[in-house]
Amino acid sequence: MKLYNTASRKIEEFEPLNPPKVNFYSCGPTVYDYTHIGHLRTYVNNDVLKRTLNFFGYKVKHVMNITDVGHLTGDSDEGEDKIDKGAVKRGTTVWELARVYTDYFISSIDEMNIIRPDVFSNATQHILEFIEMIKVLENKGFTYETGEAVYFDISKFKNYGKLSGQKLEEKMTRARGEVRLDVKKRNPADFALWFKTTGRFKDHVMRWPSLWGEGFPGWHIECSAMCMKYLGETVDIHAGGIDHITVHHENEIAQSEAATGKQFVRYWFHNDFLLVDGKKMSKSLDNFYTIDDIKNRSVGQMALRLLFLQTHYRQIMNFTWESLSAASNAYSRLVNLICEMKKEADNLDIKKDYGEEAKNYRQKFIDAISDDLQTPKAVAVLWEVVKSNISAEEKLNLILEIDEVLGLNLKNAKFFAVEIPEDITKLAQEREEARLAKDFKKSDELRKIIGEKGYDIKDMDGEYKISKS
Repeated sequence: MKLYNTASRKIEEFEPLNPPKVNFYSCGPTVYDYTHIGHLRTYVNNDVLKRTLNFFGYKVKHVMNITDVGHLTGDSDEGEDKIDKGAVKRGTTVWELARVYTDYFISSIDEMNIIRPDVFSNATQHILEFIEMIKVLENKGFTYETGEAVYFDISKFKNYGKLSGQKLEEKMTRARGEVRLDVKKRNPADFALWFKTTGRFKDHVMRWPSLWGEGFPGWHIECSAMCMKYLGETVDIHAGGIDHITVHHENEIAQSEAATGKQFVRYWFHNDFLLVDGKKMSKSLDNFYTIDDIKNRSVGQMALRLLFLQTHYRQIMNFTWESLSAASNAYSRLVNLICEMKKEADNLDIKKDYGEEAKNYRQKFIDAISDDLQTPKAVAVLWEVVKSNISAEEKLNLILEIDEVLGLNLKNAKFFAVEIPEDITKLAQEREEARLAKDFKKSDELRKIIGEKGYDIKDMDGEYKISKS
């Protein structure tokens, strides 16, 4: 199995530290607002990675953080705490806000058939771990304290910038133009490990006692400490969006490796952005969509998952309602074909003892998914199998095995009941009357009209069936 590693900027053979065990950490949500489809694309791709590892026989331990304190609006040390800001906006408490949006996030990934992580790790439940890690960094000389915060001094970490490829001098130059709210912060790119509840944060509701005064943790220390608590000082895979590379993940590496003296992550797995109609998703543009928006359009969640799989995780994806509609039609067609196969197949248990042609399709799928998760090719192979001439039993078993990785919930497939518009029903009845009267010219004309409206008619024993084309 090969994966692209952001750290090396190349596709590498995947070799975990202690095979067959794989330790996998993925950056989870900051729970200050609704989970949107851009988030869901990232977590679907993470899920495919985990399913692929399982497919190849690895034993995956997966941890995901829930950031419910400490993530500022600027993603660095500037701005407001996102949870605080969200609570004020919605007129609720920070604790209630975090609970509501955590529940929404979990229900959203469940809807997308994403396997839950082994551990959901809430930041607010690990304050002692953050404090202990900051103490280690302090004792090793990597920190300094001002009246407002405890900072990590990036000039003390010689490899800072190795993930993004940005040299320390470039990082410092770039950061000098940024607004600094703490005038005693030595370097603009230094980052806070612990914020004190003084000055701009004097009214911060979430606060805990510490050696440096009452306060709350910085965002970056949270992921490092929770990751190492559950997975050890070196993890096999750390996943997240590409927007985390230059700041959040760079800072995670610095503080983690400064604390332990060991490599923090072996493989960095980053997902590219989702655009909506070619633009960044935002509420101001009215193109901010959640799983509820998908369901309100009467589109199945698995259609959205299928749509995500048709773009490689390292490519920008552009979402449109037209493309989702096409994916919905494709998924409905796929499910209905599988249901037809179920009628013919005697054995629904996944097996590996296929005939030669089925073995070739299986290998083709393996070649696609093991090559840095080429999901568009894997989906194409799935359709090849569906259209192939192998036996219904073999075909169905192979489809279900492929779906162990793709996660389209095909094992539980049921016929899609298509709601037929009244005008199509009337046209179908007229056509049936013409056919029974042996007026085949009129019957064919009506079939053509029905087809132009997006529906098919299949003549069966003494009856007919209307379906979406």
